[in-house]
Amino acid sequence: MREEAVARVVTPVADTIESAEEVTLRPRRLSDFVGQPELKEHLGIVLEAARRRGQPADHVLLAGPPGLGKTSMAGIIANEMDASLRITSGPALVRAGDLAAILTNLAEGDVLFVDEIHRLGRAVEEILYPAMEDFQLDIVLGKGPSARTIRLDLPRFTLVGATTRTGLITGPLRDRFGFTARLDYYSAADLDSIVTRSAGILGVEVAPAGSAEIARRSRGTPRIANRLLKRVRDFAEVRGDGTVSLATARAGLAVFGVDELGLDKVDRSILAAVCSRFGGGPVGLSTLAVSVGEQPETVEEVYEPFLLQLGLLMRTPKGRVATPAAWAHLDLPVPAGVAGRGGAAGLFDDPPGS
Repeated sequence: MREEAVARVVTPVADTIESAEEVTLRPRRLSDFVGQPELKEHLGIVLEAARRRGQPADHVLLAGPPGLGKTSMAGIIANEMDASLRITSGPALVRAGDLAAILTNLAEGDVLFVDEIHRLGRAVEEILYPAMEDFQLDIVLGKGPSARTIRLDLPRFTLVGATTRTGLITGPLRDRFGFTARLDYYSAADLDSIVTRSAGILGVEVAPAGSAEIARRSRGTPRIANRLLKRVRDFAEVRGDGTVSLATARAGLAVFGVDELGLDKVDRSILAAVCSRFGGGPVGLSTLAVSVGEQPETVEEVYEPFLLQLGLLMRTPKGRVATPAAWAHLDLPVPAGVAGRGGAAGLFDDPPGS
């Protein structure tokens, strides 16, 4: 599923090459971070208090959709505390020994960032409990009746966990974080500031109207905004004079298939399938997925969320239903039976197999 998502220019998921490029665009200090004002204020207080006490900051759990800056915030926490940042991910920690090796190599005050922390295995997670709470590590020596446990002292460190699915984190792990925050989608004004800042770092000449156009189509996500900026930059260099004007931004985004709402080709094909092939719905998830040539899980987890946020689709007990806004976006006449439908996406729970 992830491989399919990475191929999209509007996916919030970064691949390995893009992650390397993003490093230069990430803010290094809290004052450089654009958006999330409430989170910045609260985190600033937590970090300043820790600095004044001369102690590592409390463990931090960052939740929210991908691409909103959780990894960047982990780096900021390390920089603000003048500490080293160690990065790993939940799926990479397969055995308890994997985590134990990382913990025993931490220095005093280090920041350990665990991405996708909700995907930690149970055995690995149990190692974290005493490490987070008491800064101690339990190690089992030997096997069978002769096995014994020793407890090692660990340096005081700060664990920063990131998750896109808070509900999958167990209660005992969640309760051990001293500060929990959720990152929200960004406003167009904040994304405009991010695009302008990134353009300065990349050496791209961008007009205010051009950056605003890119920001407007970025689906509220900084990672997508930076990706669209790079693609429009490429378009401007190949087919223009290198300057990202309003006209260049619109033309470049059109070439890469990103429309005025930030939808791409597959997004529009899903809407077209519901509206044109199935009369606006309701249509089951499996049927819809087959009609657009995707896996049901991919449609449900990758494409649908943004369509639901925009109020273009609804989930009902009988299946997916297009709203009048979907017909209008596709420039199709709204049938009489559809005109009365509301646009409150996600109002109904989706039953199994719908």
